[in-house]
Amino acid sequence: MATIAPRRRTGASRERTSTHEGFLAHRNFRWLKLSAALAFLLIALYVFVPLPGTHFGSSWLGYTLGTVGALLILWLTMLGVRKRAITPGRWSLKAWTSAHVYLGLLLIVVGTLHSGFAFGWNVHTLAWGLMMLVIVSGMFGIWVYATLPRALSENRYDADGAITEKQMIEAMRSLDRQIHDAAQPLDPEGAALVNRSLEEDPFAGTFWNRLTGRYPRDATRHAASQLRQRRAYQPRVADDPVEKVDALLTRKEAMLARMRRHLRLKTWLQAWLYVHVPVTFALIAALSAHIVSVFFYW
Repeated sequence: MATIAPRRRTGASRERTSTHEGFLAHRNFRWLKLSAALAFLLIALYVFVPLPGTHFGSSWLGYTLGTVGALLILWLTMLGVRKRAITPGRWSLKAWTSAHVYLGLLLIVVGTLHSGFAFGWNVHTLAWGLMMLVIVSGMFGIWVYATLPRALSENRYDADGAITEKQMIEAMRSLDRQIHDAAQPLDPEGAALVNRSLEEDPFAGTFWNRLTGRYPRDATRHAASQLRQRRAYQPRVADDPVEKVDALLTRKEAMLARMRRHLRLKTWLQAWLYVHVPVTFALIAALSAHIVSVFFYW
């Protein structure tokens, strides 16, 4: 019986496999290994090479680390430009992002050794502090992108399957129409409670509300709570309109919670950039002041 030799993996199959590889593990952690090796080398140079005890930044290693750090910071800021050009290959967006992450972490070693651990209340330490803030916010961004997209996807699924953001909005509008029709027999006080729920914008609220998912002035929750209290002191009757409205408001509460959880996750995916990007520009300004002060006033 003839045997069939296993097929060799072609470049296309390798490419398909690599598309499922995250940017952190790109090319078997190539940029992590390179950054770790460079960090070890720089620390060894700082520890074992004879260097002046004072004004380390003005030594040959200090100037080298400063130049490398400044160029690295400028290169790292180019990721936003690079995202506009999607290309495959060695310098694909995934490869660039992987390098951005691990070389950004390498900056902790480069910048700190460049300072010679001489910190004070000056523009030099300000540049170092802003650099650390950019790196820490970037680390938070890595955690956000590693965990929240899955939670965002899971929030779209229920017993009936997946539902998109547009379908959530349509389901909310359908519930509002049903609540409006069911609330017609209510007394003026009950109708006013329901109207406030119907008039409420489900996406309204401050940035903090969206970030935390907490809406203390939720008109739907207030209406449902008040109607339930009223039902507790009233005799049960057949085809009670309050009971029907209460059931619909309960469904709306669940849908609102789902929509706001969706909005909260999307906000977290974007919120870290409100720190990372502005502080990056502040870092470039402080870095410029640091360079000018070193070459013209020292």
